[in-house]
Amino acid sequence: MTPPAPPAAPLRADCIGDSAGGLTFDVAARENTGAALLILRRRASDAADDTVSLPLAPAAEGRLRAALPSSVALPEGRWDAYARVSAGEPRRLVPGVTDLRSLADRTPGGLLGHVAVRIPYATRQGNLTVRSWLRAPHAETGKLGFADGGLTVRGRVYGTQLAPGAHVELRARPGAGEGAVRRLDVAADRAEFGFTVPYDTLAPGEWDLWLRPAGEPGPLVRLARLLDDVADKHPVFTYPRARVLTPHGPVEAGPYYTRDNDLSLSVTRVES
Repeated sequence: MTPPAPPAAPLRADCIGDSAGGLTFDVAARENTGAALLILRRRASDAADDTVSLPLAPAAEGRLRAALPSSVALPEGRWDAYARVSAGEPRRLVPGVTDLRSLADRTPGGLLGHVAVRIPYATRQGNLTVRSWLRAPHAETGKLGFADGGLTVRGRVYGTQLAPGAHVELRARPGAGEGAVRRLDVAADRAEFGFTVPYDTLAPGEWDLWLRPAGEPGPLVRLARLLDDVADKHPVFTYPRARVLTPHGPVEAGPYYTRDNDLSLSVTRVES
């Protein structure tokens, strides 16, 4: 009886990001490939338009290259990367060398009315996935400050303007008084904005931060930090928590970034 063929070795891909938001993939493929494709599939979706196929062309001996320019739409989500070579089945890619230096402190022009961000990263299983964000408009958080039992946030809007009446809304998730909204004024300077959250006004629970750049009844824009090379900020960016007294009793409060890199606040009860 013929033993089963060993599984094909994973294909390794180097990734380079550019300041416009595009990505280049260099795949190590030494076999005779013929026509080849790099395939991105959006996770948890079976829709036909949630697969993006890019031609892999010879770039050097044993290497194939595909380009994902910023002009190619990549809806928000997590996109698993595969390569199909030698007319075979798509094979999962694993990350090689990743160069994302151009993404650090990136400042998009915002002329297209949206911000597109693509960050390749290694999954827990060691595979290559691209995290994509597409925000229109976008409110990028910058420096966070901590003083006097509160949080100070500086940020910038893209794809829109700050108008008179612009403000921030803290919206409670279930458990913090569902439907509760705290409105905060912002100091605006062209596209820059700033505001302070006093912790002693908040009930225990989780609070999400939103900006209304045009005031009422304009659109709500989620505050997030996207314009760098960190795909998952939650375990990387940690911040101090402050203990304050509220009408609900003593609490500890502090900011964090969610799994989607959106800015939120956690308020927890403490024993007096």
